[in-house]
Amino acid sequence: MRSERHQKLIDALEAAAAQHGLELVDVELSGTGRMRVVRVFLEREGGIGIDELAAANLWVDETVEANEPYTGAYTLEVSSPGIDRPLRTLAHFARFVGEEARLVTEPLDGRGKWTGIVVGVEGEDILLEVDGETRRIPHGKIRHAHLKGRIEFNKERKEEREERTEHVI
Repeated sequence: MRSERHQKLIDALEAAAAQHGLELVDVELSGTGRMRVVRVFLEREGGIGIDELAAANLWVDETVEANEPYTGAYTLEVSSPGIDRPLRTLAHFARFVGEEARLVTEPLDGRGKWTGIVVGVEGEDILLEVDGETRRIPHGKIRHAHLKGRIEFNKERKEEREERTEHVI
């Protein structure tokens, strides 16, 4: 659950990113006291490079300053989403059907942590295959979600995963 201030910052950065031809993946606010950090994850179809991230720093900084996530000092980090890409929106989950994800939720059926394959999105629910069973996870109950990073060393496994994904979509 995001605070009103956090959501306001996300909304402002999402609009600014769209104006610059980028997608806002997520915004993390962390730390306390003098160690506060604002992390902004940006992406572009086909990937984002260091030069694009460096250029984005100016407008990201201006947008963050205008929306004051913290009173006082903080460190701003602007980066690509990386291998453990955050999943924030329903569209993010739909885009990564067939991939393994980790979710932290409000307690659901006595459980708050989930790891499984994203099967799809129906309405406001994420369909996640967990232990051979498809579970409905209400999007509004998700506190944090990200892809489970995986490095493909075996070409056959990669082709097998791509084939499995084709059947899901």
